[in-house]
Amino acid sequence: MTDAVKPARIDSWLWAVRICKTRSAATAECRAGHVRVNGERAKAAQTVKPGDEVRVRLSGFDRILIVKQPLIKRVGAPVAVTAYEDRTPPRDPVAMIAVRDRGAGRPTKRERREIDRLRGRDQRDR
Repeated sequence: MTDAVKPARIDSWLWAVRICKTRSAATAECRAGHVRVNGERAKAAQTVKPGDEVRVRLSGFDRILIVKQPLIKRVGAPVAVTAYEDRTPPRDPVAMIAVRDRGAGRPTKRERREIDRLRGRDQRDR
């Protein structure tokens, strides 16, 4: 079995394809619940194989990636781009602006849902 066919840990893969700057940052993302593999919350040690869908929440927005090649070691940016297929929908620049009045307090449940809808998050994604 070659290295290209072996499954890789999700935290290692996120670091190797340059989604996260460090492997410990990728592990922290997994612990915080910001990483999903095939719709399920992923722990750092969960493995990914070609064809898996990975959703990563970065800066409040979800990135949808399809694994093409599980990598264990960090590679250059041109090679990293070939290891996944990016299916993230384009962001609407107008929808990215969610302004709340200063001192308005915490958003209500309804306001939070509207903010999530603007950011492109679905209720199932939680």
